[in-house]
Amino acid sequence: MLQFLWVIFPYLMITIFLVGHIYRYNFDQLSWTAKSSEFLEKKSLRWGSMLFHIGILFVFAGHVFGLLIPKTVLSAVGIGETLYHTGAVYGGGFAGIVTLIGIIILFSRRLTNKRVRMTSDSSDIITVVFIFLIILIGTYNTLIGNQFHPHFDYRETISPWFRGLLTFTPDPFLMRDVPIGFQLHILISFALIGIWPFTRLVHVWSVPLTYFKRRYIIYRKRAG
Repeated sequence: MLQFLWVIFPYLMITIFLVGHIYRYNFDQLSWTAKSSEFLEKKSLRWGSMLFHIGILFVFAGHVFGLLIPKTVLSAVGIGETLYHTGAVYGGGFAGIVTLIGIIILFSRRLTNKRVRMTSDSSDIITVVFIFLIILIGTYNTLIGNQFHPHFDYRETISPWFRGLLTFTPDPFLMRDVPIGFQLHILISFALIGIWPFTRLVHVWSVPLTYFKRRYIIYRKRAG
């Protein structure tokens, strides 16, 4: 079970992520869109989207900082255990709360606004549920879960396991005694990675760079 959960399952989801994107880009580009619903409702979308996207950028940066940079490297540059823990709890907790508020607004909008709900398909609902659970559990782990496991240090378990995935040398036994909250956070995150290519999340990779160099569209009044 350890081998499946912490080696086979992550690599399976990553494989689906890569192959699914390649397939969809080559054979289904017309659906490569965020399917914007801004015309249907703007007020809650503006606040929810702003809070979610700002928060998720800081959450992503914190994960990169905590998972990819070894504990010894941070200690060598003067970032000790106390300083790191303070930044992770207060900074990560604040970013998590901001992101959580944003996704709650977006989730509520999708379920309660009739016009938005009518234009949503099952993949939209599943995606929002997955993101909501990931953020909710992650915020709980940061602000509350750590209090129940004061001696647990994810930089000595989850971080080396994750770096092992990237170098194709994962050690599943590192995840054996990780608290269930952290395990769920990781497993649901990989599940989201697996369904990513088949949802509107593909719009993340569509940076509209050509927009800045496109020609102006000229509208002329029809004669007569």
